[in-house]
Amino acid sequence: MTVADTVSVRPMKASSTHSEPAFSDAASRAWVTALQAPGHERDRAVARLHELLLRAARFEVNRRRATLPHLRGDDFDDLAIQSADDALIAVLAKLDSYRGDSRFTTWAYKFALLEAAVKLRRRAWQGRELPLRPEAWPRFATDRPSPQLSAERSELFDELHKAISNELTPHQREVLVATTLNGVPIDVLAERLNTTRGALYKTLHDARHKLRAYLAARGLGIGEEGEEDA
Repeated sequence: MTVADTVSVRPMKASSTHSEPAFSDAASRAWVTALQAPGHERDRAVARLHELLLRAARFEVNRRRATLPHLRGDDFDDLAIQSADDALIAVLAKLDSYRGDSRFTTWAYKFALLEAAVKLRRRAWQGRELPLRPEAWPRFATDRPSPQLSAERSELFDELHKAISNELTPHQREVLVATTLNGVPIDVLAERLNTTRGALYKTLHDARHKLRAYLAARGLGIGEEGEEDA
């Protein structure tokens, strides 16, 4: 039995304040109509949707499987099924937000690709200790193409190191070091710290704002606000 057989998310009624979707094709309209229908018609549509999402998840898992050479074939298939199950729940929960700007299958496909990517990143870090200390600092000081640039970078990184150590809260420092210096994926860190991606992005935003203010007060800079990662 798959989640397609037991999923209990029901289609939400369209709000009277929202306009009806402007479907780009008849197939997309048919998908939405079937998923909002009562009884067996909806059940059949949910099963077909799960098959579509499973194909998408398997595609993404197979595309990335070289990054996890220690896993077996069954492990990859389990990840694909889990991704399709979670993507199905997400698509049904957000069905009322589909506005028809793209094909329904394209819109739904992205949910499966995202779920698969997140689960593979988490599996890659499973059992690994998260590097939360700034081991990466020495790497920044090694690339010095000229004496002048070397001096400028040395001053910048010295001040940046001080700012990270003294201006940030322990939590801000932990999140910044893990994601920016040591390359821990944001979703992996969110899972380990029992928080959300949104909360971590807010922490990173606040930390970077503090660092920019500290460096600006000393006539230094590390880029504009708009250069932050999405």
